[in-house]
Amino acid sequence: MNIIQCTFCKRPFASIGGKVCPACLEQIDQDFITVRDYIYEHKHSNIDLIAEETEVSKQKIMYLLKEGRLIIDSPDGEGGGLLHCEMCKKSISTGRLCKDCMGKVATSMDRNVGGQKKTESKTPEQNLKSSAKIK
Repeated sequence: MNIIQCTFCKRPFASIGGKVCPACLEQIDQDFITVRDYIYEHKHSNIDLIAEETEVSKQKIMYLLKEGRLIIDSPDGEGGGLLHCEMCKKSISTGRLCKDCMGKVATSMDRNVGGQKKTESKTPEQNLKSSAKIK
């Protein structure tokens, strides 16, 4: 467990992996419902209008978008240039990666996990024999 500074309130807290303290996470969950409901009623609103009307900060809205909890639609279907894929920089409407890059990552993970399963499926005797050959 590490002591880190919360992304939102800047207070230190004991983290087991996240960057947001429990108090801010609780508030974000409440803000999520407010923003989600507003977006549902006003489908093509931009982030400035959403933040103004819901009184939820743009920072929190961006957090929710990157976490994949919200999608802001735009007429072009690409999120209005708010978010960009962290791999290829293509404009996206939610999350951190575009569909193409998510597919590439998934394929890469499948290959890596598949390779491990083949190695792990050997019996202990087979593993000893193959490690003896390497030496």
